[in-house]
Amino acid sequence: MTLRIIPATLRDLSYVAANLRPEDRAEIDCQFDQWSPALLALTALQGLAYVAELNGNPEAGFGAAEQRGGLWIAWSWGTRRMRRCVPGITEFFHTVLGSQVAARGAWRVEARALAANDLALRWLGRLGATQRCLLPGYGKNGEDFFLYDWTREGWNHVSLSKTTGTEAAAADADDCRQGRAGARSRTSG
Repeated sequence: MTLRIIPATLRDLSYVAANLRPEDRAEIDCQFDQWSPALLALTALQGLAYVAELNGNPEAGFGAAEQRGGLWIAWSWGTRRMRRCVPGITEFFHTVLGSQVAARGAWRVEARALAANDLALRWLGRLGATQRCLLPGYGKNGEDFFLYDWTREGWNHVSLSKTTGTEAAAADADDCRQGRAGARSRTSG
């Protein structure tokens, strides 16, 4: 299993968005009146955007975008095989993305997760985010969300070893045998 984190492209993000795992589709559906894979991909490309590629196939998109000076929004979504990518994304978050966001002057990075999305809630905690509050009725149909954040004072104090345990176990439990449909034909490098 070869995992690579690469800069996102419209093509890769559109593929991931067209093949979302149910948890991510539910979370996205209740935040937009209308959306398409291409629109979601274009929106994601407005900031720092990356793709986790598993055996040459894009399986997850993630990144962060500045909303206003100092305030950033972190995001991620993926296919059913995203679980296998989570340990690599977690490491990349701590070694690369966090530093990139900090270097651009971020004071606060926020993430919102559907309250029913237990995987996302656990992962945000393992990434070192602080759960700030419940956002009752945040979704378009009244769905509850949780607001998480990282602040400049706190994001440099999270140990990488603290973040990888559950995600590695989740990767082992991923028994979806998704094929390479839509995979790119270029070689990994």
